[in-house]
Amino acid sequence: MFTERVVMSHIGEKLMNVVQPIRDKKKIEQLKAQLRKSGDRDYMLAYFGLNSGLRISDYIGLTVADVRGKEKLYIKERKTGNRRFVPIAEYFKREIERYTKYMKDDEYLFPSREKKHGHINRNTAYRIISEAAKKCEIPDIGTHSLRKSFGYHHYQTHHDVAILQHIFGHSSPSITLTYIGISEDEILKSIEAMDEL
Repeated sequence: MFTERVVMSHIGEKLMNVVQPIRDKKKIEQLKAQLRKSGDRDYMLAYFGLNSGLRISDYIGLTVADVRGKEKLYIKERKTGNRRFVPIAEYFKREIERYTKYMKDDEYLFPSREKKHGHINRNTAYRIISEAAKKCEIPDIGTHSLRKSFGYHHYQTHHDVAILQHIFGHSSPSITLTYIGISEDEILKSIEAMDEL
């Protein structure tokens, strides 16, 4: 069962599950190192989410043939049913090739250790990520934290909310900014850092 924290309004209404992006790149590196200790599959589970921006449910069922040698992935999102493409950067492609080098095309990228011919499920993915995050003292983490971290760092690099909105399939820039955890203070800080026009 998921244990993502729920925020309550002052009148007791459930507002939303609060999981945060991992804003500190050193913490991301710590998380990846921690996951490597439990195996390459667990490391790649996080790496894939951090570098694709996909929901975990959209990539845990991929096979080696779905990604090997590809420059982009075509995904039908489980949540929305929308089709989207995901470009695979060169560094991401190299990591996929390293990980899949000794795997057969029909193997799942993230095989289950319990099911002989199956892939891990979302609950297992959550457990893997959250246990490693606890060891790294990363709070407020859930399955969406990898996707949110991708978005947060993409925005910090490019400052282009329109592209990120398109990548995530959100209906407005404000939804995207809220989703990736850009707070009012960060927005104010970015405006104050601008030169006068």
